[in-house]
Amino acid sequence: MTHDPFVADDTRYDTMQYRRCGRSGLRLPGVSLGLWHNFGGANDTDTMRDTIRTAFDLGVTHYDLANNYGPPPGSAEENFGRIFAQDLAPYRDEIIVSTKAGYYMWPGPYGEWGSRKTLLSSLDQSLQRLGLDYVDIYYHHRPDPDTPIEESMMALDQAVRSGKALYAGISNYGAEDTRTAIGILRELGTPLLIHQFSYSMYERSPEDALIGALEEESVGSIVFSPLAQGLLTDRYLQGVPEGSRVTHSQFLQEKQLTETYLERTRALNDIAQGRGQTLAQLAIQWVLRGDHVTSALVGASSARQLRDSVASLDFPALTDEEIAAIEPHAVHGTHHSG
Repeated sequence: MTHDPFVADDTRYDTMQYRRCGRSGLRLPGVSLGLWHNFGGANDTDTMRDTIRTAFDLGVTHYDLANNYGPPPGSAEENFGRIFAQDLAPYRDEIIVSTKAGYYMWPGPYGEWGSRKTLLSSLDQSLQRLGLDYVDIYYHHRPDPDTPIEESMMALDQAVRSGKALYAGISNYGAEDTRTAIGILRELGTPLLIHQFSYSMYERSPEDALIGALEEESVGSIVFSPLAQGLLTDRYLQGVPEGSRVTHSQFLQEKQLTETYLERTRALNDIAQGRGQTLAQLAIQWVLRGDHVTSALVGASSARQLRDSVASLDFPALTDEEIAAIEPHAVHGTHHSG
């Protein structure tokens, strides 16, 4: 595949929905592109480039990374940085780039978790791989049981004050630690912008306390795995397709495709078909129902798949009756019942 110099679609902002992130002035697209899968060293460069260009043409202004995304770790940032320089650099002020640190990245005691040393060193490494002067959002990727939250939040505050990040975020924090982090950052003068967590029809634990805490504190939210690693699609309803994620992913196993899973997923698929959409599109709309969530992170192995995900925003909002019909089948833990 050859590429002409990229010129973004003039209509890119005409149809995308943008939602205000908490009480901040920042708005995020209803669907954001996550680069956890499909952008590592083994992935096809042309496909990655086509997907990222398509995302921007569709009004998807937010690209979400982490230091260890790949594989190998770091390669997603490197690939995105290369494509950004080729195609998106003229549009930098229209784009939100986020990255994270906290999971294992390099050997020794400073290559993971949440010390100031780890978080600030990792940010410098990420900026180098990305080829950027700053990221828009910098997250602590997971809480560190051995480092005071104060230290991790002070590192995020320093990242923002240094100009290497514009906003501070956290990911995978429980409700109580989230409230603590919000209070610390507020006192430091760098309000918490956003929390990133897993949420779907089959992963509903954030409803217990976390979502309520974010709403009370007016903090934004962005959810990953809204499709439960692909289980909230019609992909496995007639068996396991050759080469599908369940055949090779460490995060998804065939034993999860239980009769209970199939029964619930078929029922949800019927509801989606009744709305004239795919189950994946219904699942994205469901996490975005109401004002509970700012944006849904989706992965994409191709531009076509991304277009299908973004098209979920074109359907009428779910009615109270439809949400009630979904409820008996949207059971927490369904995707782990194997």
